[in-house]
Amino acid sequence: MAEHLILNVEGMDCPSCTNKIESAVCALPGVGNVSLNYSSQKLKLEIGVGGDAASVKMVIRKLGYKVRENVAPIAPKRWFETSKGRLVIAAGAILAVATVLSVLVPAYAGYVFAAGALLALAPLAKKAFSAARVGQPFTIEMLVVIAVIGAIMIEESAEASVVVFLFLIGEVLEAAAAAKARASVSALADLVPKSAFLVQGDSIVEVEANTLSLGDIIEVRPGGRVPADGTLTMGESAIDEAAITGESMPRHKTLGDSVFAGSINTDSLIRLEVTQAAENNMISKILQMVEDAEAAKAPTARFIERFSTYYTPGVIATAALIAFLPPLFGADLETWVYKGLAILLIGCPCALVLSTPAAITSGISTGARHGLLIKGGAVLEAIGKVRTVAFDKTGTLSAGAPKVTNIVPFIGTETTMLKLAAAVEAGSSHPLATAITKCAEGLTLGAVTGSKALRGQGVRAMVGNVDVVVASPRYAAEITSVSAKEAAQIETFEEDGKTVAAVLADGVLLGIIAMRDELREDAVSSMATLKRMNIAAIMLTGDNARTGKALGAQLGIEVKAELLPEDKLKAIEALRVMGPVAMVGDGINDAPALARADVGIAMGGGTDVALQTADAALLHQRVSDVPALIDLSRATMKNIYQNISIALGLKAVFLVTTLWGVTSLWMAIMADTGATVLVTLNALRLLGYTPKR
Repeated sequence: MAEHLILNVEGMDCPSCTNKIESAVCALPGVGNVSLNYSSQKLKLEIGVGGDAASVKMVIRKLGYKVRENVAPIAPKRWFETSKGRLVIAAGAILAVATVLSVLVPAYAGYVFAAGALLALAPLAKKAFSAARVGQPFTIEMLVVIAVIGAIMIEESAEASVVVFLFLIGEVLEAAAAAKARASVSALADLVPKSAFLVQGDSIVEVEANTLSLGDIIEVRPGGRVPADGTLTMGESAIDEAAITGESMPRHKTLGDSVFAGSINTDSLIRLEVTQAAENNMISKILQMVEDAEAAKAPTARFIERFSTYYTPGVIATAALIAFLPPLFGADLETWVYKGLAILLIGCPCALVLSTPAAITSGISTGARHGLLIKGGAVLEAIGKVRTVAFDKTGTLSAGAPKVTNIVPFIGTETTMLKLAAAVEAGSSHPLATAITKCAEGLTLGAVTGSKALRGQGVRAMVGNVDVVVASPRYAAEITSVSAKEAAQIETFEEDGKTVAAVLADGVLLGIIAMRDELREDAVSSMATLKRMNIAAIMLTGDNARTGKALGAQLGIEVKAELLPEDKLKAIEALRVMGPVAMVGDGINDAPALARADVGIAMGGGTDVALQTADAALLHQRVSDVPALIDLSRATMKNIYQNISIALGLKAVFLVTTLWGVTSLWMAIMADTGATVLVTLNALRLLGYTPKR
């Protein structure tokens, strides 16, 4: 059986480093399922027969990177505390000394600059040749080494020294930008307090939050952060969940409600029963999902990686032709070798390789901060291409529980009828009974005796001395008279997709109560937003056709009702013929359709099966997050296309200027470094993006 191994890799400067490491590790016998996340710096792999962890660590170290098995987060360092930062300082100092010496002893200036360039180049050369030994000869470091040594050979030592210095500065800037993107998500972990107040009998003890066990009772004071996922067992309070769900308004929590770790208790003292261990709380799940998502490469990223495997050798071949072909026909050798070396530096693929993963990482991180969890770059890329979004009704477009919409008394008052109905339904867990009793909150209910069910048609009980029946209109018509006007009112409500309960007292029809699982507040506006985005919407529901038709009319979308799970599956397959389809649902019955759709989106309050099957999850439990998800995907893809244009555009411009003899070596490395920095900064813009709903 394969052994799963997770390693921390330190020293990666850009995504091209991940390609080198993955390729080298994959080539080892007995090693499979290799995935290196550039953002989290975690390498995940499986070791089977013939493989061993020691070989994996050895090949990574040979490539010039540090590796360790401790998977705790790597403490961030300031740029000058890193080995790369110290190398930049040293290279700058050498360049400064060489410049001064070249003035003092100009006859030896070339030797001084050459020595300085070679000293600064040594670590890069070591990494380049280490990569070549493990089958990775065409690396960015190798291009720089060839260019610098070539420049020294044609007596351009001063430029060679500047090239090394500028290249190292570019790598430091890349590493700093990557660290910023990494910190934007990792900061989530800091939201969970390190300590908790554990209730032990009559005493309260402060303990480390990661030592809490399931079932422990913890106390959270006003203004404090919740240290663990739990259920409210004492008190009530407004809980600020903005950091986890992105919801700006605090939510009022009462007994039995769930509370997330990292949220803030804003009002009063509460106690919670711990329901999840530290490694399984909501923030840990978010971090894990984001980490896995960033490691999953998008199709565009995979294409660029494949392209770069041919691109880099092609750059070397092109540079060699430019350097040595014209001299064969009488051109000046030194001039064209110089141009060839410049082409070599301009052709460095770092910016191109970085263009997609930098944007994908920023997009996924931004989504996580806004409560939009996306399981990979491929998913983020696919969401923006959908042409139809299919919605489940219950718990997705609707709140998932019926509520009273109309109280119509035929005799007496609304309050009198509601008090009698609620008294009879009190204590029942049936959704309709719950809706009635919730509507009657605050009213004083009479004492109930002799409660009994009526063959699935309703319930009957004595409320004081009154014989009360709450039942279906059909059953009511069997035991009492219902006028044509009353029947018409019942039919009107049912045509609107509402469930009607008749209330009778001592055999007389007092009136009716209409209930329906109402649409979420943002459902109608979200359908309008999707329409503006040229995306079709359709409701796929197992509910009756009458209810589906009524809600569909409010939403302005097509409806397919009375569907079994297999029917939803067939509907998705039919929709896919017209283009990519997204399915949004929350229940077990939605799982097959979520899996079959091009993109499956689960509401955050849904079942675990739906969340595991889906490609993305909406923690807000808001319909408006669907267009937000699509907008974020489109913004990310736009950013990627901009990055690719920047990377290739600058190279094309400097390629032409080099052939014209305008570009120098230091300008060539500036072109590559500049493109890399521009691509990184452009991708980081996504970290501040607010998806449009």
